[in-house]
Amino acid sequence: MKKVLVALAMILGVGSSVAFAQEVNNSAAVATVAQVPQDDFVKMDPTQLPQAVMQTLGKDYEGASVKEAYVKEKDGAKVYKIVVTTQDGTETTILLNEKGEAVKE
Repeated sequence: MKKVLVALAMILGVGSSVAFAQEVNNSAAVATVAQVPQDDFVKMDPTQLPQAVMQTLGKDYEGASVKEAYVKEKDGAKVYKIVVTTQDGTETTILLNEKGEAVKE
């Protein structure tokens, strides 16, 4: 009889410890945020820039090279965002319209 009571006490002891066990979650919550571009510019091949834009760059930024070029439609007209690297290594971002005129945004 003692053996039965001891076995029953052990079963109840193990069963209650499982019932009161809590799952510990040590993993940090990771929030995934999709980064939305701040502007609607789409990357393009710099060789596809209009001739008027290239002439303005050649005149105003002589000796600079075009690093990146972007384009977007604004009010039915195209606006070009061009990143140029000057001879001393500084990068400058320029906004021009299709006619090669500076655009303020």
